[in-house]
Amino acid sequence: MTVSFHKFGEYFPGTGDVHDIGYDQGKNYAINFPLHDGMDDESFYSIFKPVISKVIQVFQPGAILMQCGADSLSGDRLGCFNLSIKGHAECVAFVRSLNIPMLVLGGGGYTLRNVPRVWTYETSVLLGTEIKDVLPYNDYFEYYGPDYRLHMPVSNMENLNSTEYLEHIKTQLFNVLKHVQPAPSVQITADPTIQGGGATGLPTAKLGAGMLAVSSTAQATSAATASIGGTSNQVHTTAMDITNDAVDENQKDADDDQKMADIRPSTDDQRAHAAEFYDNAD
Repeated sequence: MTVSFHKFGEYFPGTGDVHDIGYDQGKNYAINFPLHDGMDDESFYSIFKPVISKVIQVFQPGAILMQCGADSLSGDRLGCFNLSIKGHAECVAFVRSLNIPMLVLGGGGYTLRNVPRVWTYETSVLLGTEIKDVLPYNDYFEYYGPDYRLHMPVSNMENLNSTEYLEHIKTQLFNVLKHVQPAPSVQITADPTIQGGGATGLPTAKLGAGMLAVSSTAQATSAATASIGGTSNQVHTTAMDITNDAVDENQKDADDDQKMADIRPSTDDQRAHAAEFYDNAD
């Protein structure tokens, strides 16, 4: 089963509508929550927690696959949301609190300096370890200026997701979930052929076999794709446009890499600046 919270509209590839719920034997097992620009922490968490809680209640998964992309963060080059790093990680913390086995992966994000920020912080959340907001000195220290901190402020962009809209979509999805059956389970019993075993040798148990996929991605790639806070690239009219855009993005990434190499501190003056920053931060 998959659950997707993502930017939706005239974006490639055009899937991810609330009515995209899967088909055939997978019908009702693809949950899509389409969102508008400007999604902030409070609004996002207000829908994430109840929807995921309801999915867990009805589907009863034995494991959760969670992909933590960064394109929903405020200031992302392609993203249209306005989440803070702490707001993004609050969703990770909630899923962790469910005490269901998790496999956590990285994902999209197009403002390079913010991707390691959110992955680092969410790793600390998963490990239950607090880390300092002041970034440790490293070879790429200057790239995180001028603040040199883990957390960053969000923008003042308008949130186009009204409370009424979010409640309406949530109600629709809850109606879909009424038709979902719990994940299948595998019966575990004692093997009578094993010495010491028998009908009463070991307790009977059930192992849940269902998997819930929760991720953050740059686009809703299909009705069954699960994404948290993902955004979508705009639809292009021709394949050539898409190819050219991909080349442009690759060139931008190469330029960013060159900038990182150019500003990497390597002189005594730059190292002294870093040391001065830490003295002031303390």
